[in-house]
Amino acid sequence: VEQAPHPETPPLPVTQAMSAAPRTEREKMLAGELYNPFCPELKAARQRAKDLLRRYNATAEADKALREELIVELFGKVHSSAWIEPPLMADYGSNVECGKEFYANYGLCILDCGPVFIGDEVLLGPNVHIYTVNHPLDPDLRRKCYEITRPVVIKDNVWIGGSTVVNPGVTIGKDSVIGSGSVVTRDVPDGVLAAGNPCRVIRKLMSADEENKRQGIEPGDYPPCS
Repeated sequence: VEQAPHPETPPLPVTQAMSAAPRTEREKMLAGELYNPFCPELKAARQRAKDLLRRYNATAEADKALREELIVELFGKVHSSAWIEPPLMADYGSNVECGKEFYANYGLCILDCGPVFIGDEVLLGPNVHIYTVNHPLDPDLRRKCYEITRPVVIKDNVWIGGSTVVNPGVTIGKDSVIGSGSVVTRDVPDGVLAAGNPCRVIRKLMSADEENKRQGIEPGDYPPCS
């Protein structure tokens, strides 16, 4: 008995076909897998960032439009209201997303080999460092220059004091305040004051009236600064 011919095997969906292909070093980097940072694609991406940063850091205070143009080109996603004081340093820039009314004082350093997500109305003091990249503890892999990443998330309305280091894999919760000089090695919950090395929660933040009273701020209807 003659067998019926098998139907043609349908092509793989695009997503499956892509997943079957070998990952690029960039894809490994963003996925949190061990990767080689010296592949041509990543070297070119870092050079692109250096060129844009050199131009950004050479701008004058009056060059607002040029600063906005350069930061939009550098970052993966950024709102037009963001303001970052030069000098700014970053590995790629393209892996950074930040929301509305973001402000960073002088000397912000973002090692954005992994994703960095910054929410709305976040304030960063001078010389804040955000790290997403780590070297293996295995000395053999470290000698071979492999790296691994974990994302950093800074939620809405966070204030981070000057000279703070935020380490890979950390999430800082909404409305929280990080004291200056802190080294943040683990997640910080919403609405707390945290500080230290390593950074620890000091207390939960109270109501606006209570916090203002603690700081000696008189009650009143204060208009937004412009």
